[in-house]
Amino acid sequence: MGDFGDDYGNYTYDYYLEYGDLEDLKVDHRQGETMHITSVVIYSISFVLGLIGNGTVIWVTAFKSKKTVNSVWLLNLAMADFVFVLFLPFYIDYILRDFHWDFGLVMCKLNSFVSMMNMYASVLFLTVLSIDRYVSLVHLNWSQRCRTVERAWVICGCIWALAGTMSCPALIFRETMHLHDKVVCFNNFHAQDGHTAAMRHIIIVVIRTTVGFLLPFTAICVTGILLTVKVNQSGGLVRLSSFSKTVTAVILAFFLCWAPFHIFSLMELSIHSSLHLHNILKTGFPLATSLGFFNSCINPLLYMLLSKKVRRILKHACLDLTKSSLRELSQSISATEIESVPELCQDSVPEEPVESSAL
Repeated sequence: MGDFGDDYGNYTYDYYLEYGDLEDLKVDHRQGETMHITSVVIYSISFVLGLIGNGTVIWVTAFKSKKTVNSVWLLNLAMADFVFVLFLPFYIDYILRDFHWDFGLVMCKLNSFVSMMNMYASVLFLTVLSIDRYVSLVHLNWSQRCRTVERAWVICGCIWALAGTMSCPALIFRETMHLHDKVVCFNNFHAQDGHTAAMRHIIIVVIRTTVGFLLPFTAICVTGILLTVKVNQSGGLVRLSSFSKTVTAVILAFFLCWAPFHIFSLMELSIHSSLHLHNILKTGFPLATSLGFFNSCINPLLYMLLSKKVRRILKHACLDLTKSSLRELSQSISATEIESVPELCQDSVPEEPVESSAL
């Protein structure tokens, strides 16, 4: 383990990749230029669609639909994604400035903290959604007694607290540094010896991969398999609702988007042993990260495409908005016409002849 620690003696971690020597942060990014441009495009699309889509879902679930346990899960999931996409412009600016961070230390820490909290909150809410779907369909009597909106909000509060706690390393280790006429925002795991720095990195990656991917994936798979078995055994008595199918699609999209990120994170732990692996990670990690971030705009699209209830609410809301706008326009035109009538009448009255005084 001594050699392993020595190899990390001069290690610091790039903003995206969380690896590499400081010399790797020089201006030469031509090797991964295509990937970086692709990342900017994905971030921009995620920002626009995520802002509109998640804002719409929050509006629908908070103000236009009945308050149910399902709407509580979806509302909190949309809130996590919405807050995250608000910070995407900082990522876009960082890449466009050729990896120069211009927003200070506080925003460097906060930006990474929000992105990690979004990942943890999203996967935890999806896990709860999957478990809740199984319980509500299989253990119907228990769920009718104990499955309440108030308890759902308590669970959401616990999830937010856990996600925030798991994201605290970003507040501790994220730092800024002047380097080659730039300011970089990176994870600084340095201690007095390289072994401690390497262990910190390993612990954080292992916890992030375990809590943010493996355990939720296992729980979701187990509940999904049990639910499938129960549906098959029931002979049609237990049927999956459209909401249940929507949840399945959202869960699948999450893991397809975030799996490459976690795979690259694990590969990152052995980067010191292979220059070829270093080049692969340097090129591919930004794309894997942007793919994970893209998940924040996929969820509302899935709600609108798969959920008949959401589509119906949006349709009625759009119709009401259109009718209201037309009504206001009609009233405005009528008011304008009424105001113009006296003027027309006044213009139509012939003026009295002016008597000329005899001189």
